[in-house]
Amino acid sequence: MSNPDALKQRGQAVLQAEAQAVSALAARLDDRFVTACRLMLACRGRVVVTGMGKSGHIAGKIAATLASTGTPAFFVHPAEAGHGDMGMITPDDVVLALSYSGETDELLAILHLIRHRRIPLIAMSGHVNSTLVQQADVFLDAAVAEEACPLGLAPTSSTTAMLALGDALAVALLDVRGFSREDFAFSHPAGSLGRRLLLRVADVMHQGKEIPRVDQTAWVKTAILEMTQKKLGMTAVVDETDRVLGIFTDGDLRRLLERSTDVHATPIGVAMTADCTTVTADQLAADTVGIMQAKKINALLVVDQDKRLIGALNMHDLFKAGVM
Repeated sequence: MSNPDALKQRGQAVLQAEAQAVSALAARLDDRFVTACRLMLACRGRVVVTGMGKSGHIAGKIAATLASTGTPAFFVHPAEAGHGDMGMITPDDVVLALSYSGETDELLAILHLIRHRRIPLIAMSGHVNSTLVQQADVFLDAAVAEEACPLGLAPTSSTTAMLALGDALAVALLDVRGFSREDFAFSHPAGSLGRRLLLRVADVMHQGKEIPRVDQTAWVKTAILEMTQKKLGMTAVVDETDRVLGIFTDGDLRRLLERSTDVHATPIGVAMTADCTTVTADQLAADTVGIMQAKKINALLVVDQDKRLIGALNMHDLFKAGVM
């Protein structure tokens, strides 16, 4: 059976080796990085990221990160590029080619086509004197002292360094472009991040006849019936113009019952919580979660600029919408 201590020590050694590789990378980042960023910023087309094997997997991730953070990009497999996919690359593009050795046959096979079309080429490699680097307009140094693999063969520290360098490019470009949280959300509309950054209160609130509401002259019994029918655990209390005067919740009801209050003879104005917390329809739905947690409440009323009732929501609505 494997020695648990030996397994843990090997894992720690790998993490330390890869951390050192990234740290060394940061220490020697220079003006070539700036030049690469400027080439990408000036690009009128797309950043085409390419690489074979493990470098290809990293290239795909870098392309995805660039695309989702404001720099249009896609991955092209270098072997497929030699069989028709070169047609995907235009003179308006910039090519970012990954090869630790800088001698990957499939990449070298399309270098003359890239150079012939005068497409800017950024090489990310660990060998400054390699063929790829010598043909490139810009060289990004991804060299590592050693691989984390004890055999020194499997790409580990080197791919980690390339991945980190790709992230550095993407984030630097994001910063220069002024890429915002809203921009990020539009790049991720289907995921939880998109829902948190795009969904507004108006998208999740109950409206019209679904809103629990009673007049300020109603009895508590009427409010209880309204709460039971609308199933939101509360009801708004409004005046004749639908302006919110307060809220009556399950908690308010429990406190009344603890005092043996006659719900048939108690005006709602006495039992409600006045000056209750409200939100507007254009607020982010995700922000209402923080409001509810801070106030220790489970439901909110939605009002317009004149404090008139236009909607209602509770924690369950936010959970169902995927905001929580």
